[in-house]
Amino acid sequence: MHLFLDTANIEQIRHAAKLGVISGVTTNPSLLSLEGRSDYKAVILEICSIVSGPVSAEVLSHEVGSMIEEAREISSWSPQVVIKIPITPFGLEAISILSKENIKINLTLCFSVNQALLGVLAGATYVSPFVGRLDDIGHNGMELVAEIVQIFAHYNFSTQVIAASIRHPLHCVAAAKAGAHIATVPYKVLMEMTSHPLTTAGIARFREDWSGISQEAKQEK
Repeated sequence: MHLFLDTANIEQIRHAAKLGVISGVTTNPSLLSLEGRSDYKAVILEICSIVSGPVSAEVLSHEVGSMIEEAREISSWSPQVVIKIPITPFGLEAISILSKENIKINLTLCFSVNQALLGVLAGATYVSPFVGRLDDIGHNGMELVAEIVQIFAHYNFSTQVIAASIRHPLHCVAAAKAGAHIATVPYKVLMEMTSHPLTTAGIARFREDWSGISQEAKQEK
C-alpha cells in the first residue's frame, strides 16, 4: 500500500517527502483555504516540485462543460496532476470524456459501492471512498473500502482505491488490511504513525545506559 499526504501545507509536504514514505499528495479547496492560499496553480506546481508522484487537484466547477474546461487547464500544469472530480451525474459525464483524453481522474466524495462502480466504468484512474465521514454518521467506512477492493479485484479493474478521510493511525492499518492501494493521510496522522511509547522509552533507556558507560570510561582515564 502507498501513502499520499492529504494537505496543501508546503512545509508539511517537504518534511514528509524527506522521510521517504509518501508517494503523492491530495489536495482540495478546503485544504487550500486552511493555508490562506488563493494562488491555486502556484501551490500545485510547488507541490509537484517536491514530490515525484501523483498530485490530486480538484475542479471547482459543477457543470459538465466548465468541469471539462477546468480539468484540461489544470492537467496541463504538470504530468503529475490528477484531476479530482466529485461523483455526480455531471462529474461522471466529465470523467467519461476526460479519461478518453488520457487525463487521470480521482473520483472523490465517494460513499457507496454503486458510486465507485460508476466511477470505474466512466474511466476514473482512482476512486476515493471517504472513510472518516462515513464513520462520523455511524457507518463502517473501512467496510466500504474492503467491498470496493474486492469487487475491483474480481473484475480485474485497473482503477486504484484510495482510502480517504483518514482520521487516525488505526485507519491506515485497517486500510492496509482491506487491501486499499493507497491511503491519503493528514500530516498529523503521518507523524502519529511514527511514534510508540515503547520506542520513546527505549531511546531514553539507550541514552541513559550509554551516558553511564561514558561516565565510567572518563573516570577510568
